[in-house]
Parts: sequence; structure tokens; C-alpha cells
Amino acid sequence: MKVKPTNPEGVLHIEPNVFGDARGFFLETYNKARYMAAGFPDVDFVQDNYSRSSQGVLRGLHFQLNNPQGKLVQVATGSVFDVAVDIRVGSPTFGQWYGCELSEENHHQLWIPPKFAHGFCVLSETADFIYKCTDYYRPEDEGGLLWSDAAIGIQWPLSAPMLSDKDKAYNCLADIDVALLPRY
Repeated sequence: MKVKPTNPEGVLHIEPNVFGDARGFFLETYNKARYMAAGFPDVDFVQDNYSRSSQGVLRGLHFQLNNPQGKLVQVATGSVFDVAVDIRVGSPTFGQWYGCELSEENHHQLWIPPKFAHGFCVLSETADFIYKCTDYYRPEDEGGLLWSDAAIGIQWPLSAPMLSDKDKAYNCLADIDVALLPRY
């Protein structure tokens, strides 16, 4: 397994070992001891989530305000472009983003630390997206960034995504009261 640090600081791009033959493949999607030995942080996961989305759907950019969630994300079927944005006030990488393709073919994972915004868009006809979280989802604690914030400059591979009403209404990072954002 390869665990590669990225910029912004704290986000990890993970390439698990995949063992395949004519029958199919096998991989460990998480093994705490092996992941930590490869440089993954010592975290406890408390919730697993699964979503299915159609091509062109963009979900995000979401975060929890007072109970931030770290997320280990991957794709079971299909392909997505996945993004993490550093929203930690005082961080040297504040407002910077990392994005990569996660797919059923490459089996890659992305670790999004707590206090980061997260989102993805679907590149394939459909995509099944699964992720582990370090804290529970609390709807009253949810926050978000506008997906198209020009100051962040995410290079999404689509220009007219399908968005929820909630995701359309989020503000740009510069328009969010810094008192609401997490600290570095």
C-alpha cells in the first residue's frame, strides 16, 4: 500500500494493495494497524455511509461546524472526481484544495481530515460512493462552501453539475464568518 501526503497538508491519497486474478480481486479497504504503519493517522471510525449518484451530480462542498468529521472515502462502482478543501483558519494551506479521480478500476482512497470541506462529482453513468467517518453526522451542525468558489479555483471536470438546492445556496469561503470556521 502507498499512502501519499498531498497539498493541502493532512490530506492523504491512498493506493491499497489489490490482489487479483481471473476470478476477480481482493483488497483491504481498511486495516488500522497496516494503515497506521503506512502513515495513516490513529483515528476511530464511528459511522459508515454509502451513496449512489448519477453522472453529472456534484455533492458538496460539505463540512461539520462543531463536530468535524474525518472521512476515508472510496468508490465501489463507477468513477468520481473527489475534492478536499482546507478551511482551517490559520493553516498555511487555508483555501487550498486537492482533487483526484477515485474509481472502481483504480481502487484509490482519499483521507479527508476533520476541519476540511469535502465534495465529489460523478464522472461515470452512476457511482457508488462509500466512506468511513470519525464522528457522527449531525444535520444541525452542517456547513458548506459554494462548489464554484472562484477564489478556491477547483478545476472540476464538468461545468454544469446537478446540485441540490442546499449546495446551490452555499457561500464562497471569503463570505463565511471566520468565527464559524475551524481553527488550525
